[in-house]
Amino acid sequence: MQLVCDQFQETGDPAFSKRVKEVSESGLERCYQCLTCTLSCPVAFAMDYPPHQIVRMVQLGLKEQVLRSSTIWICASCLSCVTRCPNEIDIPHLMDTLHQIALHEGVAAKEPAVAMFHEAFLAPIKKYGRQYEAMMTIGYMLRARQFSPKDLLNNALLGFKMITKRKLKLLPPHSIKGAKEIRGIFEKTEERGK
Repeated sequence: MQLVCDQFQETGDPAFSKRVKEVSESGLERCYQCLTCTLSCPVAFAMDYPPHQIVRMVQLGLKEQVLRSSTIWICASCLSCVTRCPNEIDIPHLMDTLHQIALHEGVAAKEPAVAMFHEAFLAPIKKYGRQYEAMMTIGYMLRARQFSPKDLLNNALLGFKMITKRKLKLLPPHSIKGAKEIRGIFEKTEERGK
C-alpha cells in the first residue's frame, strides 16, 4: 500500500503510521479533519504545520515531514485541543510520542533549542524523580553551546542571586520515595518509542 500526498511530495510509510497509532494510543483513526484542534491551539501561529495537519500526515505515514517538523516541539501540551475535540483525540500525547520517536531515531529537529531543553528538563527527573533546576539549566547550557561569555556571566550572576534568595538550590535534591519507579517509567516509554 503506497500513499502519496502531493502537497508533501513524500511516499507514505504505513508502518510508521501504525507504529505511532499503537504507541500513542491517541485515537488518530477517529480524526475527520474538523480543524477544532488547530482553531483551539494557542501556539498554532508558530507551527510549520498546524495540529490537524500533523494528524493527517501521521495517518498518511509521512514520517520524514512529521519528525522534522517544528510543530512536535512547539506544542505546549495545554490540552485545549483535547478538551474541544469531538472525538477526544489526544494530540499532546501524539506530539510527545512523535518527539520521542524523533529523539530515538536521531532526527534533527527544526527547533534544536526546544529539543535540547526537552532533554535537559527530563534528565533530573529521570535521575532524582523530581526537578533540579540547577542541573537542568547547566545541562541545557552545555547542550546548546551557543551562549557568549557575556551570556554565561549574566546567567551565573542571576543564578547566584537566586541561590542567595533561596529560589534555586545549589545542592541536588534527595531522591523522592518513588524515584526507582519513575526511572522504570522512563525505561518503558523509551522502549515503546523504539
